[in-house]
Amino acid sequence: MNEGDTAPDFELPDQDGNPVRLSGQRGRKVVLYFYPRADTPGCTTQACGVRDHLPDYEQADAVVLGVSPDPVAKVKRFHDKQGLNFTLLADEDHAVAERYGVWAEKSRYGKTYWGVERTTFLLDEEGRVTQVLRNVNPDDHDRLVLDSLAAAA
Repeated sequence: MNEGDTAPDFELPDQDGNPVRLSGQRGRKVVLYFYPRADTPGCTTQACGVRDHLPDYEQADAVVLGVSPDPVAKVKRFHDKQGLNFTLLADEDHAVAERYGVWAEKSRYGKTYWGVERTTFLLDEEGRVTQVLRNVNPDDHDRLVLDSLAAAA
């Protein structure tokens, strides 16, 4: 998935089990971020950053969708525990992550495994990818995304 591409449509359950379709967000900018695992240190930092800056995203007329390969129940616990004020989606079979090219072989402590590469896609009101931020540091995520949204305004 590259800048200029039309983002593939998908439907995933949110933290409450309700279906959310990407195409249902047309008319607004979308910050679509893929994170490896709910309730882990980096993912918590990233999600709480979005939570704390949500008024800035709203001012940029952007909706935020966080996607992980966790089951709905785990996404729900994470959402509630952190008091998140935006939508998290459960991509349990990682099919959407694969379509977006963020399901990758990773290595940690000498072991290889498959998982989500922390990546954020910025989409315009028509669903086109305007920017791709790969391997984002959770501490820098909001600054980078909000700066990009401001530059595009």
